[in-house]
Amino acid sequence: MSGFISMLRKKKELIPLIGFVSLAALGATSASIYFLLTKSDVIINKSGNPEPWERLDPSKPQKFITINQQWKPVEELEMVKKLTK
Repeated sequence: MSGFISMLRKKKELIPLIGFVSLAALGATSASIYFLLTKSDVIINKSGNPEPWERLDPSKPQKFITINQQWKPVEELEMVKKLTK
């Protein structure tokens, strides 16, 4: 660790580079944790719920950006869903 600090003292032009790389790594890690905990399309436990797509709310957009999305239920799928329950 002391060798790393002494290298930074000798070559000060590396400090912004290391700062930007560290910031990018922190951003990627925090985005991964955020998506893992909040998004419904990321599945951690497949054995607990083998069909996780059944729990999704169709009125809630699943994309990062959704422009002019209108959801209408498909009658055939609703009928099949009622028959299988």
